[in-house]
Amino acid sequence: MPGLNVEPDRVDGRVSGPTLPRFERGTVMARLPFDDEHTPLYSVGQVADMLNVEQAFLRRLDEHDVVRPARSTGGQRRYTRHEIGDLQDAIQLVGEGMTLAAVRRIFALQEQVRELEEELARERRARSES
Repeated sequence: MPGLNVEPDRVDGRVSGPTLPRFERGTVMARLPFDDEHTPLYSVGQVADMLNVEQAFLRRLDEHDVVRPARSTGGQRRYTRHEIGDLQDAIQLVGEGMTLAAVRRIFALQEQVRELEEELARERRARSES
């Protein structure tokens, strides 16, 4: 593989396989796409398998603006790890008898609460600094 060092094994001189790149102490490795919970990586089929739901159900959640995944250049849905968490919440709420409209409203209200909490935290910091 490009970028990997292949060194002879110290015992008998055979090549034992690739070794990891060496980094100086304090060097930060580049983040990979799967390190970011907001990177769209997972297809509908993968997510449906993970969550044990039908693909059609995931498409329906998208159509009803409950969880809207990004689209690949080919137009396929791609979910982030964060969206998969939202899907888990939506599945639980639907299982409790909520309609998709109710789930969408709950998510909107949760987002509004998060924004207000952030605003409150900013105001408190501003007051403590003055």
